[in-house]
Amino acid sequence: MEEIMSKHMANSVQGSGPGSSDTITLNRDTPIQHSAKDAASLGAEALAAGKFPLAISQYTKAIATHPQAVDYYIKRSTAYTRTSPSNQTSALADAEVAVVLAHNRGKRESIAQAQLRRGIALFGLQRYADAGKCFEWVKKMSPKEKSLLIWEAKVQSKLSGLESGDSKGEATVKEVPDADTEKAGAEAKKAETARASSEKAAAPKTSTPGLNSTTLATSPGKIRHDWYQSSDTVTISLLAKGVPKDRATVDIQPSSLSISFPLSTGADYDFSLEPLFAPIDPSASSHKIMSTKVEFVLKKATPGQKWHSLENPHGLPPPSNFTSAAPIPSAILNPKPAQDTPPAYPTSSRSGPKNWDKLAADLTKKPAQIGDRDATDNVEDDEEDTYIDDDDDGGDPANAFFKKIFKDADPDTKRAMMKSYQESNGTSLSTNWSEVGKGTVETSPPEGMVAKKWGE
Repeated sequence: MEEIMSKHMANSVQGSGPGSSDTITLNRDTPIQHSAKDAASLGAEALAAGKFPLAISQYTKAIATHPQAVDYYIKRSTAYTRTSPSNQTSALADAEVAVVLAHNRGKRESIAQAQLRRGIALFGLQRYADAGKCFEWVKKMSPKEKSLLIWEAKVQSKLSGLESGDSKGEATVKEVPDADTEKAGAEAKKAETARASSEKAAAPKTSTPGLNSTTLATSPGKIRHDWYQSSDTVTISLLAKGVPKDRATVDIQPSSLSISFPLSTGADYDFSLEPLFAPIDPSASSHKIMSTKVEFVLKKATPGQKWHSLENPHGLPPPSNFTSAAPIPSAILNPKPAQDTPPAYPTSSRSGPKNWDKLAADLTKKPAQIGDRDATDNVEDDEEDTYIDDDDDGGDPANAFFKKIFKDADPDTKRAMMKSYQESNGTSLSTNWSEVGKGTVETSPPEGMVAKKWGE
């Protein structure tokens, strides 16, 4: 029964799709054909996990059985770019095949993604003007591409530093390259055949642990970084174990940061940030290589500036002759406490604003007692009437102020004050009888309040 089911499964899979060249084993004795879609899924998982050599192998397997799939070439180009060391030549070749296939199918999204990978590979090959042209085509097809601003800024930074006549600044690429798609598919089949043969030949061999130990304890595909900031510095940690101190090269510039160190394979691992989000002071910045990580402490050129990311997606880096920004004035960093001065009220008086608080305080004081004259014998004549606090109103200077005005006012002023205060229900107080005497003074509550009768 098991034998019949195994044969049925093998026959159904072999006849279910357009080609398959590899086999996998579902149970011990039942090999079935492996589809391109399965290999592509494994490649996507490897790419997301940072296992770029495995991703390249799986996408090569998928391309061998499905050589017209645009996405497979785009993803393999991405893996070639991210390997350490990167293989920009192969990444460019895959990207150009993807551009041709995408144009043949007329898919704008695929064309944009293929041109983006093409531009990144050209940038890695130091063909900056060509990379810039590719990014222009990406912008035409997909203006909302998130990474486009960063790559455009990088291209402009490199082009601004080139001398006149440098070939790196001359654009020679065509929008649709002359890529041979059939040859690319044939090469994938050939590579997959060679891989399968080598795996078969090496299958009986067993590896001995420890013979191929690497100097770098962390796999290149698992190296990552994080960062945090204070008001004055930005601290970046490259999480890699066993970085050789004597063979690591660190370069800290006003607008960039890079580190390179060798791997056991003989290749170099490169990590760079360019342009940085904002200028830094290289002379005050530092780095430290530890057993578990490499730590960079970058001194901000402008203290207090908040970084939203490590790289600047919007602007160009500062010129090469950049110097540290001028220090923030001490008046801003150490402001003086506010003076205890009374508020100035608006006025139309020709003599300028009056200090009504002082006037109210003076009017609510009364002459000192005669027994206190000894303390004021030396006071000027115009200041002999020294005042002391009037506590008749419980210390309320406003009530005392108005009482003082009423006491010293003429009869018309007193009538105006009494009439306006009573008729307005305490919301208005006027000293102008010529206006108040014309009629009833309406209630005018403060802004935001409503006048109501008692009991409402």
